Amino acid sequence: MSEPLAGKTIVLGITGSIAAYKGAEVARRLMDLGADVHATLTRAGTESITPRTLRTLTGNPVTVDMFEDPGEWEVKHVSLAERAVAVVVAPASADAIAKLALGLADEFVYALALAATGPLVVAPAMNDKMLSHPATQENLERLRARGALIVEPEVGRLASGAVGKGRLADPEAIAAAVAELLAPGDLAGVRVLVTAGPTQEPLDAVRFLSNRSSGKMGYAMAAAAARRGAAVTVVAGPTAVPEPAGCKLVRVETARDMHRHALRRFPRCDVLIAAAAVADYTPARVREGKLKSGDESVTVTLRPTKDILADCGERKKEGQFLVGFAAETDDLLANARRKLAAKHLDLVVANDVSRPGVGFDSDRNAGYLLLADGREIALPEMAKSAFAERVLDAVVEARKGKGKRRRKRQTL
Repeated sequence: MSEPLAGKTIVLGITGSIAAYKGAEVARRLMDLGADVHATLTRAGTESITPRTLRTLTGNPVTVDMFEDPGEWEVKHVSLAERAVAVVVAPASADAIAKLALGLADEFVYALALAATGPLVVAPAMNDKMLSHPATQENLERLRARGALIVEPEVGRLASGAVGKGRLADPEAIAAAVAELLAPGDLAGVRVLVTAGPTQEPLDAVRFLSNRSSGKMGYAMAAAAARRGAAVTVVAGPTAVPEPAGCKLVRVETARDMHRHALRRFPRCDVLIAAAAVADYTPARVREGKLKSGDESVTVTLRPTKDILADCGERKKEGQFLVGFAAETDDLLANARRKLAAKHLDLVVANDVSRPGVGFDSDRNAGYLLLADGREIALPEMAKSAFAERVLDAVVEARKGKGKRRRKRQTL
């Protein structure tokens, strides 16, 4: 469907972040997807963008004062809340996030958020120090626990001139997140198993071998699948990324543990998304205690770990769908195609992790989707949340195709 939000009323709340001017672009992106956008501004938000701008853009009245005369009698924050299928607060300042978390209603958008029955989408934008403050993080976790979708801010140059995490997510990614949140549950009833994050292979009592994976891509895949209605289990290595909402989480540390837990659950899943960066080698011997520093060189013997994706590929039953990730630094497509064939995958996501700004420990990704039927889909750089949705679009479409082919064979 070209306009997934066609006929849907979306309330867009714009708060007192310096990124408030980007609210116009968020509105435009939502409208491009067919939404009927009703914007509302906090008093602080009017310092950066005017009601006239948003009224001209959306074609709808813009509310600032909760007690303004509506022209015809209705309790506006209630009546609009009843029509809205979602409330999107973008950008959301630290103050706005605190008020939403505490359930305050001193301005129109906060009262409307309390009255609305549809989902709440929050896109934070603020200074990196404010974002990382325990109070802000606790408020975000409180909103997540209530089911709100948090569209994570990006790392970039902030209003202060410093570079850090706190820049508003790309408006296109925000609109895509809203569309997917409201999309029909095209994965309803589907059991999805996701592996995410790195593994840690111990060298001694305090040291380990690992890699730069943050777990962000795997968690984005899990959260997106859950929003589409899937029953999602995540087997995750050590990561500091907030847990994906609506998923069962199994925490592991080593490649051996991840292999054991993934293989145990694989027979019961319909789709496996292997996004973890599993160590290919582990120390043959873990030294007791802490290896003391000194002038002498140390030799560590490594042995290969078990290949989770290859073992699942060998055990794949008819109807199961396997997605792998190929993080490469050279010969990207050639290496990805070999992985697709060798491990009996249905789809492989190929990305160049040597490219600055995407891949490991980044909020953005870019790459190619290579499918077993020979198709190749290029995905430009975008937020990982949006990237995850594009991957799942391909999974849903390919599974439908496989189902049609199976039914055709059965009728021959």
